[in-house]
Amino acid sequence: MNWILNRYITKEFTAAFFLSIAIFTFALLVGNFIKMADLIINRGVALTSLLKLIFYLIPYLLTYTVPMAMLTATLISFGRLSSDNEIMAMRSLGISLLTISLPLLVLGIIISVASIPLNDKLLTKSHFASRKVLREIGLRTPTAYLEAGTFIKDFDGYIVFIHEIKKNKLKNIRIYQPQENRPTRTITAKEGEFIPVPKKGIIKLKLIDGTSEEPDIKDPTRFFKLNFKTYYMTLNVQDKPRQKRLEKKTSEMTIKELKEESKKLAEEGIELEPLLTEIHKKIAISFSAFVFVLIAIPLAIKSNVSEKSISLGISIGVLVIYWLFLVGGTAFALRGILPPWFAIWLPNIVMGAAGVLLLNGVIKK
Repeated sequence: MNWILNRYITKEFTAAFFLSIAIFTFALLVGNFIKMADLIINRGVALTSLLKLIFYLIPYLLTYTVPMAMLTATLISFGRLSSDNEIMAMRSLGISLLTISLPLLVLGIIISVASIPLNDKLLTKSHFASRKVLREIGLRTPTAYLEAGTFIKDFDGYIVFIHEIKKNKLKNIRIYQPQENRPTRTITAKEGEFIPVPKKGIIKLKLIDGTSEEPDIKDPTRFFKLNFKTYYMTLNVQDKPRQKRLEKKTSEMTIKELKEESKKLAEEGIELEPLLTEIHKKIAISFSAFVFVLIAIPLAIKSNVSEKSISLGISIGVLVIYWLFLVGGTAFALRGILPPWFAIWLPNIVMGAAGVLLLNGVIKK
């Protein structure tokens, strides 16, 4: 009897779970597609590079969509069972609510444990790989990350202002070159073009139809002016990791690497809050899947609705509360106000306790 019941409830949940993952992941991907479309159309970034970025983005999205899907699928499946009075019928046969809930609680633990390698290994590798692709885009297509109408300080020794950027073509360019013990040199040009040299980690700038002006040291009212038809400049990107081997950020380290880094920094007397916060975050977010199941079961029974739109509304409310706690806890941990383990696990503790209390209240009815 229990085996048939477990299979029935698991089947009900599984369909909603995979549908929720597909919808949430697709929605987040579409949002990123829209942002990236401009890079292809107006900035000339290769489609293959953007496809790589999207591929590496999926593990990051799954970190969030898996717990979201657990929450929504539990609300949908148990909401439907409750609204159709199936849970009431099961309880009238002497089957406890805990027994009815057991398949999803077990699934919640299994998925939470399975999410740890996703957040620890796969996510860190994909995040680091995406940064390599971004470096490649930055060197091959510099205009991809340059914004027209703003002062650009990404090039070592120069401040650049460009009125119009379209792919690698530039219009109305003004370049300022601050110099020690000398007035700032100013170069203007009507048109220009970036010529990337990725192998050398440099970018050449071809300027067309412009002037180079530099005030006289002895008499600032006088200028040395040079007119040119074509002028080439070599620009070095300030972001040194683009030219050298990329170093991993804290968010790109595995738990093992974070622990090893913590030992090194502890010997040097450096505060470890950022590293400890990242370690706990990888595990705590993984177990949010179980916490969401725990709180979703009583909420679904109490709300007694089968409408997917209402279930989605409840999901959004729970998620907003959880992420507010997580963001606040992260800030407190990084500032040293709260211990990292407590600050990061606080959302799970609060949501888990609320789930237990609500579930206990439903069981006693």
